[in-house]
Amino acid sequence: MRVDPDAISFVKFEITSSISPQSHLGFRDSPASLCGTYSQRLLVILLLLVKVLGCTTADNESFLTEQPNILWLVAEDLSPIIAPFGDSTAYTPNINRLANEGVRYPSLFSTHGVCAPSRAAIITGMYPSGIGANHMRTNSNMDMTRLPAYEAVPPSHVRMFTEYLREAGYYTSNNSKQDYQFRAPVTAWDESSNFAHWRNREADQPFFSVFNFNITHESGLFEPYGFKIDENRHYESGERQVELAGWNVRLSEEETDILVLKDADFPVPPYLPDTETTRRDLWKVYNNLAEMDRQIGAILDQLEEDGLFENTIIFFYADHGGPLPRQKRLIYDSGLNSPLIIRFPKKYKAGSIDDQLISFVDFAPTLLSLAGVEPPEHLQGQAFLGEYASPEPRTYIHAATDRLDELTDSRRAVRDQQFKYIRNYRPEQGYYLPVAYREQIPTMNEMLSMRDSGLLDDIQMQWFRESKPEEELFDLENDPHELNNLVKNPEYQSKLSELSTEMDRWLTEIGDDPTLPEKELISKLWDGADQQPATEKPGIHFNRSGSAILLHTSTEGASIGYKIIPENGLEPDSWTIYSESNFIPLQPGTTVKAIAHRIGFIPGEMVEYTSTRPK
Repeated sequence: MRVDPDAISFVKFEITSSISPQSHLGFRDSPASLCGTYSQRLLVILLLLVKVLGCTTADNESFLTEQPNILWLVAEDLSPIIAPFGDSTAYTPNINRLANEGVRYPSLFSTHGVCAPSRAAIITGMYPSGIGANHMRTNSNMDMTRLPAYEAVPPSHVRMFTEYLREAGYYTSNNSKQDYQFRAPVTAWDESSNFAHWRNREADQPFFSVFNFNITHESGLFEPYGFKIDENRHYESGERQVELAGWNVRLSEEETDILVLKDADFPVPPYLPDTETTRRDLWKVYNNLAEMDRQIGAILDQLEEDGLFENTIIFFYADHGGPLPRQKRLIYDSGLNSPLIIRFPKKYKAGSIDDQLISFVDFAPTLLSLAGVEPPEHLQGQAFLGEYASPEPRTYIHAATDRLDELTDSRRAVRDQQFKYIRNYRPEQGYYLPVAYREQIPTMNEMLSMRDSGLLDDIQMQWFRESKPEEELFDLENDPHELNNLVKNPEYQSKLSELSTEMDRWLTEIGDDPTLPEKELISKLWDGADQQPATEKPGIHFNRSGSAILLHTSTEGASIGYKIIPENGLEPDSWTIYSESNFIPLQPGTTVKAIAHRIGFIPGEMVEYTSTRPK
């Protein structure tokens, strides 16, 4: 067991302003001595306001007029329990640096309290419950549901947003989790693997690179405890000779660094019992968080080594809320609220807070907007940054929950800045679902034992109620843990009506029927067929001279990827996105491979053609 003395710290996080009258305005005296005359004082105030607000045209547009690099650092299963959002239990200097030099967004919410549906929302810009991506997961636990494995099938015009970036010249890499509720077409990424990295792009090519950190995943709380070995690859990102041990292979606890003291004063939420077991699980949560911060530091070091730090927009966020019982899988804020920090080039708006509501469906249009690509009209989110940013911030965010592994519920939520409305479509069913995966968490097992022994208090027992009201309403400003249902309080009937009406509007707009059984959903996605639809293979059409080809597929909405392999047989790593009606020139002796794939369909058969040399 190793204790890292440099990592153990519980000091309060402070945003350090880059604004200094002495350094930025040329004054050497203290601020008080600057005020010699009224006009001097007014000049100082105006200059400081300009600097603090960052409102010069040059500052606002300098990183938006070009194609900036974009880096995503994505945690798993993490609520905003980091210093920039008020919780200094774990020492996270790299995340703190991003916050000091960037903007904090405290009001980011996932569309679901679990990963796969949330990731579907992020990558498509569509609400999962409107495209068949709402059940967790579409291809697992089928032996218990007695349903066929399937994939979400969005409308034919929906594509992964990374394709638009690639068409705009970006190199896209994903390291490495996908989990979109459908197979990603080969056209989605230049590379998606445990070794994917911006360093594999062409020289000076703009990039969009994603690094996923599994160290904070719920499974990191299972016993025996220890850091996941494969996560060490982040320290050597860009290298392809790193030996991988397997997704869940771990160090022993004795081999695992202690980055947070085990007897720290952990904040125990009221819905969990304050016991040694809970505190040990909380220690794991924060210890894993501190290790993730070190891995993030390794990625940031690589960015600086490559001279790219000031030409890259850096996002840090999590795929949904925390991993503990009554957090993950639920549509309370404990399961939906994710930390978001964005660090812009030139420390734009450094240390500031933007409290606008943001949904995961907003990420796709925002990324395209930052890259100078106009977001397609079908996207259900709105850009909150960049050239195509919406002029008005969101009024509401929306969320859903349906099947979770082997068990099903159906709940929908709408939230504004202060209130959340929840509609329960199975009120006869209790809140708690005995999901086998979750019951590997020691705290969950202890809670069940305490429930059966009558040792949980009234707040902790709320989760184990045997039925639900049809509607719930919470004042999140005064009741952040969502424990006091206000539905029957006459003072809140106007708000209840407003949010209920908004939910009806949203459900209609996205085509979500929360009462639809999953079996009928599959039939709808498959257009009444008894098996998953398949993409037609690409057809090859030649020009008159035979020196170029066109590609075509009869499957509406399918993307076509192709590779041109020269006569020496060196095959490119990435598939190129085919643009409709464009001829592909062929040199004698070259080979073309092509594959078509519509999201949610079985990929088409790969076709191959080799041009012959004239005799």
